[in-house]
Amino acid sequence: MAHPPLSTPHAALSLIALAALTARADDRLTEHAKPKPLPPGATTEDWPRYLGPHDNATTAEDTLLDTWPEGGPTLLWELARGEGYAAPTIAGGRLFSFDRDPLAQRERLECRDPETGALRWEFGYPVEYRDRYGFADGPRASPVLDGELVFLAGVTGQLRAIDAATGKEVWHRDLQEDYAHRLGFFGYGPAPVVHNDLLLVNVGGTGEADGKGVCVAAFDKRSGEERWRYLDTWGASYASPVLGKLRGRDTLLVFAGGESRPPHGGLLVLDPATGERFDRIPWRADKYESVNASPPLIVGEDSVFLSECYAKGGAMLRFDEELKATPAWEERWFGMHWSLPLLIDGHLYGFAGRNKPDVQFKCARARDGEILWEDDMRYEHEVGGRAMTLSFFRGSLLRAGGDRVFALGEDGVFAELELSPEGVETKQRSQLILAEQSWALPVIHRGLLYLCQNGRGATDASRARILCYDLRAPTPTDE
Repeated sequence: MAHPPLSTPHAALSLIALAALTARADDRLTEHAKPKPLPPGATTEDWPRYLGPHDNATTAEDTLLDTWPEGGPTLLWELARGEGYAAPTIAGGRLFSFDRDPLAQRERLECRDPETGALRWEFGYPVEYRDRYGFADGPRASPVLDGELVFLAGVTGQLRAIDAATGKEVWHRDLQEDYAHRLGFFGYGPAPVVHNDLLLVNVGGTGEADGKGVCVAAFDKRSGEERWRYLDTWGASYASPVLGKLRGRDTLLVFAGGESRPPHGGLLVLDPATGERFDRIPWRADKYESVNASPPLIVGEDSVFLSECYAKGGAMLRFDEELKATPAWEERWFGMHWSLPLLIDGHLYGFAGRNKPDVQFKCARARDGEILWEDDMRYEHEVGGRAMTLSFFRGSLLRAGGDRVFALGEDGVFAELELSPEGVETKQRSQLILAEQSWALPVIHRGLLYLCQNGRGATDASRARILCYDLRAPTPTDE
């Protein structure tokens, strides 16, 4: 059942302590410059979810800076924050940052001004979690924005709805308590998705009949009451569910598969309104320590690209009128770890591979999966007075305005790329940060670029932070 909003007796922090933390919050904010005005006629879009407004790492944002200065775009502000891998989301003139507050051992949601970083309000709740593999102890899933509600999925399976204007909790559920969810290798990871009045969640529950649990559930987004449930043995993966249309029908794609022996999981194709199952396609490596983490990508009207990096790689699924899938092709060496490939003019571009040494940037033809080229994406960068060979490794891709492609390498290099079936050209590149685990997809909103540094700086004393850069093209008066 949905739990009542947090009150002082329920919370570990008193209102006085919370007020003190809020008063100190902007001590973590450093302002460097003011942004240029937004160019007249610029197309802008909100970024309400991890993969952006279209759930495929694309945005219609245009009128962006053609050539940025030496050293990269101008840094506007930076915000020191705690552990976690959740990228910011932005809508309605509000930026939401979700992390683990190291001072109070709580998960923290902050509402800030997107252009200045100034704090408007914050909300937090106590959490106890230690990553067993030594990665971050904070949340993995970005906040999900829907009108005046913000939805959170914390690393321990705490699901919450927050009022976007005030920061007050509307409802919460504990997936461990309510559904016997067992935390996986890296805690709880998938973000929920909104369909009309429903919040759809890869619950990954256990303890129901025949070894099954509540794998997926729909909750009333305003009250938190359960509306439908889908039972399965597959648990919660690290790939967030995706909504879209296949064969003209609304479809929920859940790439499920939690920690299990033997490992199992795959793609669930469900009716988002009722939970009815259209198809169930197994796709999981046969290794115990493997995860499904790369979100499904809808390709055209009848296809879905699915991938993992541990053993099976990528596959293109074709769906018939009954939404039953048939593999069109499979390619072992075109599997993403967690990032999403870009689909451009009938070709898929992505960073394929499991770990740093074995990752390559590749192009595969969407109709048959043939890999047309691969590139190590290595480059020279001076570190501590000497040249070093670095790479993008398990990078992320973002397409803006239809024709511009940006990439963020996992050690903090940011670049604009020119892609074609013949190869890749780096048009411009800047080492904006030098820190491992720069894994979150970049965000572009109203011409500003937001990056997350999740680890320690390799050559300085920097720690986890959000950085905001000016990507706006100059207006006629600036030129």
